[in-house]
Amino acid sequence: MSSVKKDYVKPILVLMLICLVISAALAITNQKTAPVIAETERANAEAAQKEVLPKADSFTHMELSGLPTSVTAVYKADNGAGFVLKLTAKGYGGDMTLICGMDANGLITSCKTLTQSETQGLGSKTTQPKFKDQFVGKDSSLSGVETISGATISSKAYIGAIKDAFTAYEIAKGAA
Repeated sequence: MSSVKKDYVKPILVLMLICLVISAALAITNQKTAPVIAETERANAEAAQKEVLPKADSFTHMELSGLPTSVTAVYKADNGAGFVLKLTAKGYGGDMTLICGMDANGLITSCKTLTQSETQGLGSKTTQPKFKDQFVGKDSSLSGVETISGATISSKAYIGAIKDAFTAYEIAKGAA
């Protein structure tokens, strides 16, 4: 019986103890870093909002119903400068997260890609100024906006999300 204890039970108990100690260390680390991470994410989100709508002073999150599925959040500028819309689009390589600023007249002030996993050199061109800057000053017609040759799935998804942003803008404007 002691051979079984020595060969099987002791190693299992040692591994369980190691797992408990490491789990406790991870829990303590998570508890200490979670507030710092949350604050950093909040600051980054606020910086992105101000980047796409620079005339805004601060933002208030709006709880709206009837938004297109690609619109994940709407923020109203507290000084009436316009709205910031957070969007998701299904590109070729996966989901893209975008943020779009619209002034009080319904014109795009700027767009920015927050996250994307598109093919490097093709779909990732949606993050480059040549593509995203063509939206600045556009109204809901998006007249003159062109897709990227060789990356039509990604660029069409991006354009589709921006079109949904105009729908959300009208809903937000009516609720403001």
